Amino acid sequence: MADATVRLPGAAPADTYLRGDLVVKAAVAAGADAVHPGYGFLSENADFARAVLDAGLVWIGPPPEAIEAMASKTRAKELMGLAPLHEVTDADLPVLVKAAAGGGGRGMRIVRRLEDLDSALRSARAEAASAFGDGEVFVEPYLEGGRHVEVQILADTHGTVWPLGTRDCSLQRRHQKVIEEAPAPGLSEELIRELHTLAVRAARAVDYVGAGTVEFLVADGKAHFLEMNTRLQVEHPVTEAVFGIDLVAQQIRVAEGEPLEEDPPRARGHAVEARLYAEDPATDWTPQTGTLHRLTVPEGVRLDTGYEDGDPIGVHYDPMLAKIVAHAPTRPEALRKLASALERATLHGPPTNRDLLVRSLRHPEFTTARMDTGFYDRHLADLTKPTPDPHAPLAAALADAHGRSRFGAWRNVPSQPQTKRYAMAGEEHEVRYRHTRAGLEADGLRVVHADARLVVLEVDGVQRRFEVARYGDELHVNATRLTALPRFPDPTTQHAPGSLLAPMPGTVVRVAEGAVVGATVQAGEPLLWLEAMKMEHKVVAPRTGTLAALQAVPGQQVTVGLLLAVVRDT
Repeated sequence: MADATVRLPGAAPADTYLRGDLVVKAAVAAGADAVHPGYGFLSENADFARAVLDAGLVWIGPPPEAIEAMASKTRAKELMGLAPLHEVTDADLPVLVKAAAGGGGRGMRIVRRLEDLDSALRSARAEAASAFGDGEVFVEPYLEGGRHVEVQILADTHGTVWPLGTRDCSLQRRHQKVIEEAPAPGLSEELIRELHTLAVRAARAVDYVGAGTVEFLVADGKAHFLEMNTRLQVEHPVTEAVFGIDLVAQQIRVAEGEPLEEDPPRARGHAVEARLYAEDPATDWTPQTGTLHRLTVPEGVRLDTGYEDGDPIGVHYDPMLAKIVAHAPTRPEALRKLASALERATLHGPPTNRDLLVRSLRHPEFTTARMDTGFYDRHLADLTKPTPDPHAPLAAALADAHGRSRFGAWRNVPSQPQTKRYAMAGEEHEVRYRHTRAGLEADGLRVVHADARLVVLEVDGVQRRFEVARYGDELHVNATRLTALPRFPDPTTQHAPGSLLAPMPGTVVRVAEGAVVGATVQAGEPLLWLEAMKMEHKVVAPRTGTLAALQAVPGQQVTVGLLLAVVRDT
């Protein structure tokens, strides 16, 4: 959608979007007169804001001094009369290790045992440095059972500050938001006024200008200040939908010096947003890579995405593919609208969290607004139970067989059935069908129609349609993803029991201190950490036994399925 683009050579964030000098140089080269920092990377970096201003460009954001005061979460807490923990004892547990710069859940770790604190600090520092170029972290008490509620603010250069309602972002994985909505449901009018007052106070304390978000943890009916994000939030579309405004357009107007109206517009209806990630929630939210062959959603919802059909999903950046937003007069209508749109979306490519999103939106704890930040800790196993369509493999086989039965290919005597094998939801499935004079025939089911893209089967007297798409060995039958398997497995791909294979492409960032050949390890014990898609991912021992081989070394680039280690029975 850009009128002009400037390439930043490199792939890793440290070589591209964390290089403020290159971004400013690109803006100047393109003839731009202003820079909008987006909502990641350097968007909360005061030095970058100054570099933009020093280059004679307009900075579409708050003053550098306001960024410095609030972008560091340690300084923000001090400004609000709070302070991080400097010494942690058993009495303080659980605690949260948190990156002082940036956001998005990176550089955050929950610590429930004192002996895990040092490891959490090291891991959080490394992740924060990689994502934000700043490894500073701090420790604060961790409040369990709370809701993540935030207030969108918009301030101009004339002293007006708008508190634009509330948002609830309690459904999170790895401290990253998954589903967000506006307004936050079930809050008392008194609590809403308190949240608005605190948010405006935070903005005025630093002479804030532009769009920002003040985040709170609401527990026991009280608001606990978390941080202020001096930038636009990923979830800003739900506020835009409810208030009928374009926050980015407003940011630009404020940067041009235009005043806001005295009062913000009225809120109307309810909006909910789901973040569609290329990841497998059932396997510790493992990010997925590959080609996004197709992404379409039904009309009536908003789709924000940076992907087009055929784009590769790489390992260097966030695994979020899109944000899908639904707006309706009431919360139940908005939830139903979004769940239906996700369910009917066409998603061809690597595994995604689509099924998790649909089930989350329909979960009774969420629909009745009784959720908190521990939602997925409690319900992930149930929400990720595989429910593939049992007829999908047959539909895939029949579509694949279309056109293979040519004139003269049938015989008068019954032929042996054709067989095909597919992997579906982690299991192998073998299906059988026959070519006859009447067409394709499958045991137990009547084949009403079959071609390369559409199969219609009669199941228990009901005709069901299966749309089939194939990309090499990857097949998509309606919403079910399958992989075609060879008739005879390749013996060279077999690994001995206890082999630990790379679950994703990435970089080995470190190996556990006790992970040496000959050491005894326990099932689930961390052996090494991979960095992929801007986050660290723990790789654990597949079984209890002796570490017989360790082939991973820090800095090593690995591909999916690469042998990292072998654990043998003691």
